[in-house]
Amino acid sequence: MVNKITLNIFEVIQKASKATKKADKIKVLKENDSFALRTILQGTYNKNIIFGLPEGAPPYTENQIHNAPSNLHKQARKMGYFLKSHEMKGFKKERMFVELLEAVHPEDAKIVLQMKDKKPFKGISSALVKEVYPNLMPPD
Repeated sequence: MVNKITLNIFEVIQKASKATKKADKIKVLKENDSFALRTILQGTYNKNIIFGLPEGAPPYTENQIHNAPSNLHKQARKMGYFLKSHEMKGFKKERMFVELLEAVHPEDAKIVLQMKDKKPFKGISSALVKEVYPNLMPPD
């Protein structure tokens, strides 16, 4: 059995974004399927998911690329805390969000901020996400 190298989420998104053919974009997303990738895509494109955090980037210290203590694969389970519907309030929620941004690769932090603000990823449409992962999106 061959060990598959797990890409960071930003690497998967970049790879899918740069693919010129729809079939290649689908292949990249399917080959790199993970809970974290689905979480980021769902948070970005599912209009029913609303984050309870202020728009824009909070003040945080970007991690050094070679020194990130964690990654989105490990941190994705925390995303539910940042939803508007979650009972955790204000400062505590925002502090936890900053801690997540500071724990991951700086490019993954940018992906999380883009997701929070519902800014689609270049080259990845809502329709594409729905085709690859139909259960992430609400029915039309």
